[in-house]
Amino acid sequence: MKTQILTLAVFLTGLTTFAQTKKVEFGVRSGLTVSTVVGEDEDFDTPKGRASFYMGGLVELHLTDRFSLQPEIFYSGQGFDLDDEFDEFDAEFQVGYLQFPVLVKLYIFDGFSLQAGPQFGIKLHEEADYDLFDRGGDVETDAFDDFDFQLTGGASYKFDFGLFVEARATFGLTEVIEDSEVHNFVFSTGVGYKF
Repeated sequence: MKTQILTLAVFLTGLTTFAQTKKVEFGVRSGLTVSTVVGEDEDFDTPKGRASFYMGGLVELHLTDRFSLQPEIFYSGQGFDLDDEFDEFDAEFQVGYLQFPVLVKLYIFDGFSLQAGPQFGIKLHEEADYDLFDRGGDVETDAFDDFDFQLTGGASYKFDFGLFVEARATFGLTEVIEDSEVHNFVFSTGVGYKF
């Protein structure tokens, strides 16, 4: 416990020191996700996308006028949909992650930036909502790995009064199911506000 408190104190001291010399912005962001899983095997049929949401917070550390570093923490609803061609079976696999991206941002012109970086995801929950012959329910599952390492990138535009709009694509580099060659893929779009 003492080590964790000391680590937090050192981090906050470093952030405070940085904030005194460089511009630091805090913000919140939220929006929609459309996710699925993709396979490297050409025989793998990509499932339909599942719509959900994301929400969380960010800190933007401006290194220069054009470059900044933006660590974030947010919840992301992910998963995919399955159904058969006869409409006798459908299922929605719902997976929730706590995501930790660290983005490098390049401002192309005033307000508009491109961003990319690694993202670390920790699985919070997983379940299947299924319907089989007009009967179904929710079942807790544990097929997905607890950790997902991804690359994410996108663009955002920030207005002068703090509101910003954004869009991103995220691709998982680790297999979400062991020995499956199946990876997460997420497209997200939303809005946020920087204070």
